[in-house]
Amino acid sequence: QVQLVESGGGLVQAGGSLRLSCAASGRTFSYYTMGWFCQAPGKEREFVGAISGGGPSGGGGSTYYADSVKGRFTISRENDKNTVYLQINSLKPEDTALYYCAATQKWGRLNLIDIDYWGQGTQVTVSS
Repeated sequence: QVQLVESGGGLVQAGGSLRLSCAASGRTFSYYTMGWFCQAPGKEREFVGAISGGGPSGGGGSTYYADSVKGRFTISRENDKNTVYLQINSLKPEDTALYYCAATQKWGRLNLIDIDYWGQGTQVTVSS
């Protein structure tokens, strides 16, 4: 069982930056691919990006992003802190959404059905 708790959302002006955090419970955090999804009002939840997990000897850390966020979004992880991050730069009003952290044993462009565990989400609101 993995529990995920996001934080770091808030209200920010266009052009600003935010770093979202996702704290995970569980001793096997490092084995999981960790993903980020977002859901804007009235829209479906969609994939933002993911970072691969490793094995017992380490490894992992490869990233995969949706085309729409490449260059502005960066995912990183600190396995010793059981935490994954989503850095968002040059924020735009269209980035306004609820951002969800997710854990899975799949890799690549993730679909909702691939996800084993979800966080509760953190709200990002970008004002123009």
